[in-house]
Amino acid sequence: MFYALCEFLIGGAGMSQIIVAKNNHGIVLAAENRGIQLDPEGKEISLRLNRLIQLTSHSALLTAGAPEGVEMGNALKRFIEGEKVDDVEQLYGAALAFLASEYERFMRKKCEIIPVDPIHQVSFILAGKTGKDEAMPFRLYYLWTKKRHPQLDGDEIQDAFSSPRRMGLEFQLNRMCRGNLSPGEILRKVKEGTEGLRGLGEIEAPVSYALITREGFQSASP
Repeated sequence: MFYALCEFLIGGAGMSQIIVAKNNHGIVLAAENRGIQLDPEGKEISLRLNRLIQLTSHSALLTAGAPEGVEMGNALKRFIEGEKVDDVEQLYGAALAFLASEYERFMRKKCEIIPVDPIHQVSFILAGKTGKDEAMPFRLYYLWTKKRHPQLDGDEIQDAFSSPRRMGLEFQLNRMCRGNLSPGEILRKVKEGTEGLRGLGEIEAPVSYALITREGFQSASP
């Protein structure tokens, strides 16, 4: 078995903030563009990354965890462009298989034995629109190492989610999503939340924002 508990990967890697929320009107996305790695001497290196990646006209990917997740996300974008797939339900199966393969390649490169507690893993959130359900056209999927072995699996996100978890903010966003508010109103609450976290020193890097509505993906960054 080839996985290892590699210090290179653990070094505070990727505690950047990710926030998502959705209802029947659209999806709100926010990603702090920060990453941290350890150099061979064990010193922290601060990185600026683009953790919010538009995949198609109506879908996007957010990356959390180790900075290498951004490389995997960009590789997925190139793969999707060749497949001509846009519906998020189709994208989910393709993305899970592709990213699982990329993640295994990443682990093979970095590690040697199975880790006991793989807290350093990469995770992703896939967001997009499906044409198969007019009543609930928007989907959020969390792709993460839910099993003990470092292997990607997936779960659907019902309303709002954050990583690291911000339960107070999630509660407010869940209530807004279920209250049928517009994506713009939910986005304002997300921005208010990220600014509050910035004031506490929890967020340090620029944050990218985006919406996915029936009209498609649109950046909402300053």
